[in-house]
Amino acid sequence: MAHKYILDTHALVWFAEGNKRLSEKAKAIIGSADSQMVLPLIALAEAAVIIERGRTTISDVSKFLARVYADTRIEIFPLTLDVFERSLTPEGLRVPELHDRFIVSTGLHLQDLGETVEIITKDQAITDAGVLAAIW
Repeated sequence: MAHKYILDTHALVWFAEGNKRLSEKAKAIIGSADSQMVLPLIALAEAAVIIERGRTTISDVSKFLARVYADTRIEIFPLTLDVFERSLTPEGLRVPELHDRFIVSTGLHLQDLGETVEIITKDQAITDAGVLAAIW
């Protein structure tokens, strides 16, 4: 199975807006034509709210979503019952914030299915949890 990268919300938004806070390593992975990325639906929803509230330089949610939908390297992964149940395991519960827990649990679920995954995140709570290999 292929190596997949889980996109955290800020990594997605910072890449889309060209924000210099995105690490060079994260930018290279997200920008690579060969990368296979998984975008948990909850992260996409968070990104839309960030845009709606004007907390980014991205001004149009519809154009942002169209860009994400058109990117064939990105698999938008729904919040399934399996992901929810994975969030209630000891590994899932190590991530305190609910949205982050579902993002991480998406990766844990994919690992359970035999996928090799890493999460692209700067979120300290996610990296401190230590349940997924993190890239930044």
